[in-house]
Amino acid sequence: MSTHTMRAIRLHDFGGPEVLRHEEAPVPVPGPGEVLVRVHAVGINPPDWYAREGMPDVPPELKPPFELPLIPGTDVSGVVAAVAPDVTGFAAGDEVIGLLRFPTALQGSAYAEYVTAPASDLARKPAAVDHVRAAGLPMSGLTAWQYLIELGHDHPSPFQEARHRPMALDGGSTVLINGAAGGVGHLALQLAKWKGARVIAVASGAHETFLRELGADEFIDYTKDRPEAAARDVDLVLDTVGGPDSRRFLRTLRRGGSLYPVYFGEFDDEENAKLGVTVTATQVRSSGAQLAELGLLLDAGTVRVAVDSTFPLADARAAHERAARGHIQGKIVLTVA
Repeated sequence: MSTHTMRAIRLHDFGGPEVLRHEEAPVPVPGPGEVLVRVHAVGINPPDWYAREGMPDVPPELKPPFELPLIPGTDVSGVVAAVAPDVTGFAAGDEVIGLLRFPTALQGSAYAEYVTAPASDLARKPAAVDHVRAAGLPMSGLTAWQYLIELGHDHPSPFQEARHRPMALDGGSTVLINGAAGGVGHLALQLAKWKGARVIAVASGAHETFLRELGADEFIDYTKDRPEAAARDVDLVLDTVGGPDSRRFLRTLRRGGSLYPVYFGEFDDEENAKLGVTVTATQVRSSGAQLAELGLLLDAGTVRVAVDSTFPLADARAAHERAARGHIQGKIVLTVA
């Protein structure tokens, strides 16, 4: 393999995990404002398999431009290999993390030994964690942060006209998190506890010990109890599962409460108004500045990233197959030799 090529996972066709090919590809060259990163680990996320499938359920007007062959992936932890002449914030040898080019590009080409990234998408890797755990932070951590703490941008959302405004959380708040054991959920739980809130975690029973260790005050096993019947007078529901069933959580809210579905479903504005609740969503966006704030919480031990499983880059297919089985506890991460 020449010094101008690398190993990467590429898509030449859309489909199941079997379309992920481990092959040789050109090493990218950083453009203006960009950094070349030697990748050490890659966090995988739902948009990775949406892209692999060709986003068949997404309306054409919402699909970002893309063409095959495509290197999937958005979340990286690695070491700066080179910087463009106009980049001043980073230098070769710096350890960095980032959510790359999301959502303006279909994918950030992270499943590779090298990737270019806008410097503004990067933050210093938290010194307290290794590359594997650091790679699990970007998309899930920023989703939790932008939903619960600070949106941090004024870009319009494809889900709604109004700008999402996170509810202020404190010691008087009760937050219910559905899908609490997953990538977004387990980080959101910790951020809500950081703000002093009482947290009700919803997941299958196998995750109870894990979630109580992260600080959950109450646990609902959805395989035994319906959370919409078990919880009442909640200030905020973060539904990381979302979709058509998200509407059931409206009955758990007090008047003045809010429901944040990460994957938006069908709601009735008149019903929401009658109940006196707000339903609001957004789309996570890359932010090196917000990642830096999350990194400080990791360094302080306030937040930790749980890793469900790791796979070598060459075994990306197996990683996607693991994701398809569900019941994930934390993050799935690819390691790059």
